[in-house]
Amino acid sequence: MIEMTIDSIRVSLMNYQRVVILREKTSNRYLPIWIGPAEADAIAVKLQNVELTRPLTHDLLQSVIDTLGASLNFIVINELQNDTFHARLSLNANNADVEVDSRPSDALALAVRTGAPIYAEESVLDKAGITLEEEIGKPASGGKAEGKVDEQELKGLSAYKDFINTLDLKDFKKRQS
Repeated sequence: MIEMTIDSIRVSLMNYQRVVILREKTSNRYLPIWIGPAEADAIAVKLQNVELTRPLTHDLLQSVIDTLGASLNFIVINELQNDTFHARLSLNANNADVEVDSRPSDALALAVRTGAPIYAEESVLDKAGITLEEEIGKPASGGKAEGKVDEQELKGLSAYKDFINTLDLKDFKKRQS
């Protein structure tokens, strides 16, 4: 597992969908994940420390976990299958580690509320990760995915590549400074 951070939440100008951009903590490799507008807002509200009068669904989930005496150890984006990302919550409940299936967007919204680490499996990064060329801020050509992903999966991932190619990635480098 590779530790990630939330770099940004973007809106695709192609279809106005939200994309959360995760960045590998120790390199310039990024993982874009399409998410719904409600989940994007839930993540952004917490990242920007916006105070709300009533709890959002993810605040409720955090409260339920806390009330039951459990804690969130970490979340992991563990699979990319048929163009869909999958995630798991790793919880500690009653002194036992428990894993719960989750959508990545919900897992991320919960992780930002609890301060839990965010991870991605290397296999997911191999398939959908984007490495930037330092000098030009553009995706590196060739990527690892081409040797490890079958043609059908590459075809499905083309939407991600198209989206990445529409971004002005120079501002990614600025954020790291």
